[in-house]
Amino acid sequence: MPEGMLLILLAVALGIIFLAIFFTFVPVALWISALAAGVKVGIFTLIGMRLRRVIPNRVIMPLIKAVKAGLDLSTNQLESHYLAGGNVDRVVNALIAAQRANIELTFERAAAIDLAGRDVLEAVQMSVNPKVIETPFISGVAMDGIEVKAKARITVRANIDRLVGGAGEETVIARVGEGIVSTIGSQVDHKKVLENPDMISQTVLSKGLDSGTAFEILSIDIADIDIGKNIGAGLQTDQAEADKKIAQAKAEERRAMAVASEQEMRARVEEMKAKVVEAEAEVPLAMAEALRSGNLGVMDYMNLKNIMADTDMRDSIGKSTDQLDDLEK
Repeated sequence: MPEGMLLILLAVALGIIFLAIFFTFVPVALWISALAAGVKVGIFTLIGMRLRRVIPNRVIMPLIKAVKAGLDLSTNQLESHYLAGGNVDRVVNALIAAQRANIELTFERAAAIDLAGRDVLEAVQMSVNPKVIETPFISGVAMDGIEVKAKARITVRANIDRLVGGAGEETVIARVGEGIVSTIGSQVDHKKVLENPDMISQTVLSKGLDSGTAFEILSIDIADIDIGKNIGAGLQTDQAEADKKIAQAKAEERRAMAVASEQEMRARVEEMKAKVVEAEAEVPLAMAEALRSGNLGVMDYMNLKNIMADTDMRDSIGKSTDQLDDLEK
């Protein structure tokens, strides 16, 4: 093969490689689509996006959509939001939806909502089509001690101005639950709650529970209401059982004190008996000493013995009489 032909083939190959790299790095097709849609964007702007590691398609396609919808957005706005980690396509869709619904929403507000982690498109849709949040069964106890369970449906609309920094659905459910509990608890009779469930929703709705949240509460409807346990009777039963145990404990304490007192008295009686026995043991010694010292004569001693014998005989006769009376009975 001639040397000139080899040079031509090499040049063609290098040209093909160059064109492949060029069209891969430079989104010419996207640039042509933007120009056809009336979006003025330079080819060097697209190359700059590549150098800044921005996917041009993620910025230019939403920009084309915004221009077609009549929104005044620039490439720099969308690119900066993309670099900040936002979802450009979702923000543009939200702006278009807000424009169609006559909702005032700026790009800066939409971008802030998106970067805050909230779905800005869902928020706009919720502003047009309110969302219904259903609470679980919430229990409250009326003044008569009867537990009342209620389930509510909360119709809310997104408040775009409070989406950044506003509380979410959990806070709304918690506040409504607190309002239901306090409303039920303020009723003297649980039957009034059953007769007029709307009283709960009207009372709760008048408290302004959507303050500081990302929603505006449109209505609170009681979906279901039921009777639970008799909490008052249960508390009274528990109190009576506790009083019973306290009384039993006090009675046991008194019985223990009585037993201790009885044992103490018995100990004292035994002590006195011991002293009497000790004193009786000293009587013969004293009499012997009296005989030796002459203070007691023999005749006096004999008279004492006679008296003691007479006393013992009388005691034995009395005991015999008592035994006969018992036998006759």
